[in-house]
Amino acid sequence: MTSVVLSIGSNLGDRLARLQSVVDGLGGAVRAVSPVYETDPWGGVEQGAFLNAVLLADDPALDARGWLRRAQELERAADRVREQRWGPRTLDVDLVMCSEDGREVTSGDEELTLPHPRAHERAFVLVPWLAVDPAAVLTVAGERRSVEKLLAELDPAERDGVRLTDSVLR
Repeated sequence: MTSVVLSIGSNLGDRLARLQSVVDGLGGAVRAVSPVYETDPWGGVEQGAFLNAVLLADDPALDARGWLRRAQELERAADRVREQRWGPRTLDVDLVMCSEDGREVTSGDEELTLPHPRAHERAFVLVPWLAVDPAAVLTVAGERRSVEKLLAELDPAERDGVRLTDSVLR
């Protein structure tokens, strides 16, 4: 069994519908869906706020690269254009971490880096992840760390930039 933690975000068009398209596109593979948060943009590019969420999913037919392909298909279906690094986007689907048969997958090639190399720096990933998995752990620099502790180590302004909304993904 292959399990994945996906971080999803959108700041263009109907943001909530874009996030819902991921839940719908993954169908029965989805195990858990976080609340939806509005977050300040990350990376220094002037743009509107994002809606973000985290999904936990399982699929015995997909390996880590299969999950990457699936994420890219979902982005293409939402007309994702990669023009500017950390720029505005219709949909972003990031693989945060993946495990196969209970063992965390690591990959350091250009196409797929696992676990996600900057997830531990991003409150917009950590906050929703904790909401669906309070015991979550992430490998950072070769060390397995509690996501709760990683979040506590972030600047308070970074954490405060992640605001719970009333929106719900089903």
